[in-house]
Amino acid sequence: MRCERYIGTQGGGMDQSISFLAQAGTAKLIEFNPIKATDVQLPDGAVFVVSNSRVEMQKAATSHFNIRVVECRLSCQIIAKSKGLDWMNIKKLGDLQTALGVSLEGMLTIVKDVLHEKPYTKEEICQILNSTEDDLNQNSLSQNTIQVQSFKLYQRATHVFGEANRVQKFKSICDGARNTEGADVKLGQLMNDSHISCRDMYECSCTDLDRLVDLCRQSGALGSRLTGAGWGGCAVSMVPSNKVTDFINNVTAKYYCNESVATVNESLFATAPGSGAAIYI
Repeated sequence: MRCERYIGTQGGGMDQSISFLAQAGTAKLIEFNPIKATDVQLPDGAVFVVSNSRVEMQKAATSHFNIRVVECRLSCQIIAKSKGLDWMNIKKLGDLQTALGVSLEGMLTIVKDVLHEKPYTKEEICQILNSTEDDLNQNSLSQNTIQVQSFKLYQRATHVFGEANRVQKFKSICDGARNTEGADVKLGQLMNDSHISCRDMYECSCTDLDRLVDLCRQSGALGSRLTGAGWGGCAVSMVPSNKVTDFINNVTAKYYCNESVATVNESLFATAPGSGAAIYI
């Protein structure tokens, strides 16, 4: 995670964590500060299929990724100030929730009450925080976002708390899947809602990735969403295990029709939870 800082990307630690904490046969709920991994048993009868959009986004070559981080930080600080908290030292939405001691649903209500939907100007943010532009640049922005003048704070905060809420609902359904009728359909809908939020509220998808997700749903996926940082990369789809072959054939015909067999094989495949990195002695 620290390595990404050297190239100017304010990334997180999800990929690095699951690379070491993964265990065969179970998904994981990853939490941070302190880092914690909880087993999540996926329901029987469904398989996750990965599909690569073949679109690449170099995070360090653009400011897209860091702008989202900054927008989350600014939304956090404005809400913190509105609640009388030490806003300069609360820069993560998770820390804000902890400080306020409310649920994820409660945070979504607070976001709606405090933030407006239209983009904030840099000048407006300075006025709300009673900060100079130089101080804002120093305390809240990153080097490659200093020139940004417009920030979508309501949308980004809504996505983050909404996505966290969907993760908790996903785990809850998995925990009770054997006693929950239509659990796989409910999980699929959460995945679909997640992609819609990534696309519309966090705006980290792209045209080809949206098309791929739509094709996956049309091809029999119960749910499909982008995975990873976004702006390209892969989608992950939950597919009934007895329909995986038909699903792969349909997606191949609709999205990868001009690609070689080798490209298709490395871009579209069914998966199962596997073990993470290990040292054998």
